[in-house]
Amino acid sequence: MSGSRLTGARLASAHLGSARLASARLGDRFACALLTCAAAALLGACSLAPRYEPPQSPRVEHYKEAGGWMPAHPADNEARGAWWAPFNEPPLDALERRLGQSSPDLQAAVARFDEARALALAARSNVFPTVDAEASATRERVSGNAPLAQVFGGVPTTYNDLVTGLGVSWEIDLFGRLRNEAAAARAQAQASAADLAAVELSLQAELATDYFSLRGDDATTKLLEDTVGDYDRAYDLTHNRYEEGIAAATDVDQADTLRQNARAQLAAVRLQRAQLEHAIAVLIGEPPSSFTLAPGPLAGAPPPIDPGLPSTLLERRPDVASAERAVAAANAQIGVARAAWFPLFSLSGIAGFESTAASSWLAAPSRMWSVGPAGQLPLLDAGARLAGNRQAWAEYNEAVANYRKTTLTAYQEVEDSLAALRHLADELKADEAAAASAQSSARHADERYAGGVADYVEVTTTHTAALQAQRDALAARVAELNAAVALVRATGGGWTRADLSVPARDSGRYAYGAAPDATARESGGRP
Repeated sequence: MSGSRLTGARLASAHLGSARLASARLGDRFACALLTCAAAALLGACSLAPRYEPPQSPRVEHYKEAGGWMPAHPADNEARGAWWAPFNEPPLDALERRLGQSSPDLQAAVARFDEARALALAARSNVFPTVDAEASATRERVSGNAPLAQVFGGVPTTYNDLVTGLGVSWEIDLFGRLRNEAAAARAQAQASAADLAAVELSLQAELATDYFSLRGDDATTKLLEDTVGDYDRAYDLTHNRYEEGIAAATDVDQADTLRQNARAQLAAVRLQRAQLEHAIAVLIGEPPSSFTLAPGPLAGAPPPIDPGLPSTLLERRPDVASAERAVAAANAQIGVARAAWFPLFSLSGIAGFESTAASSWLAAPSRMWSVGPAGQLPLLDAGARLAGNRQAWAEYNEAVANYRKTTLTAYQEVEDSLAALRHLADELKADEAAAASAQSSARHADERYAGGVADYVEVTTTHTAALQAQRDALAARVAELNAAVALVRATGGGWTRADLSVPARDSGRYAYGAAPDATARESGGRP
């Protein structure tokens, strides 16, 4: 109650005191009638959002690049654990656990989800009434020329005004504005939960890729260290032959060139390994200066990866789920924009005690109340509401386009990974065969040089080709492992839309609300 209304009520009380009891009974009936009308209006309220239909996505019957290697029995309904476990790499298992516990990127994604969930709860709270406790104690002087001042003889009056009570305010959501805002915020929170899962999967895949690349560098380092040792012995032998007048000086120079080139390659690989080790440290939230990953062997062939059925791919990709929830949020925002064309209705009231003296503040005659509805209808806004509606529809169309692009990208990534696995298997087989032939050629060249049949150019050429062939075979094996990781990431890593409704803090996943099914209807029709 404003100061002027309280003042008027207090000034008029001198002549209206005898009528308070009767008016209180009438006011009680009036308040009950208003509340009944408001409840009926709310129950009959409608939503102005379009009936929500999930966007259509391309139908894919089979993967073109699956080839003949894909398992014959999809395992979409089987229980899934940590997706990296089939690689059988204990150090990778430990690193993935540390990533889930202390990754700064994952913690930031969790904070973003917590923020979205809080916003959703705040939007939902706007649908309900708010109740406030109020108390004030003021001393005022009323002008002798103020309205109703003649009741007191037209002279200035000084008095105390002590007020306490409960205030209630409630926007009657007749046209669904608040409910659509809550639906949009809820869908955005679900999108944030899916984004969190996508970030987690992306970080896990990046860690696995860096790990296998580092193990590839370990294998390459071992190869180059052995090669440098062999080249050093070849240089010593060639130099001795030169000292004895058997070999030419150019042979010594070529032998030295060969071993120095190998040393340069070794230094480059060691640098690359150090950088990968530092990248892994940052991923798991460790300072690079205090993190060390001991050298280890490179894994063999990747385990069989089931890409699942194309018809279920979109249900297993968190980024697709996030894009679909963004469409649902945009659909609800259309209802918010449409509601701006209609009036706003609210109900507010206050009940408590008011007195000019502390001794009678909480006495029965000091009771007071006020309740009543209010309405507001916008008339002229220079096109602001029209612009808001156009903006809402544009954002919806953008969200639909983004969803379609996300689904197409999902299928592309699966096809890319399947093609990579299929072709890299052939590449690895050819590289290993080439490496074996190149090593045999290098041995024959050594024998021919020792027998004086070939010059050192042939030795240099064959050994350079053999080293490169072995490095190519190692690179192909690393690429094959990383392609398997990419396929796991492209197929969701075991994530499903059910995870939107089941919080899983142990796995780093958070969720909010229930995930809609493929025929979900949100913000549409009457409640």
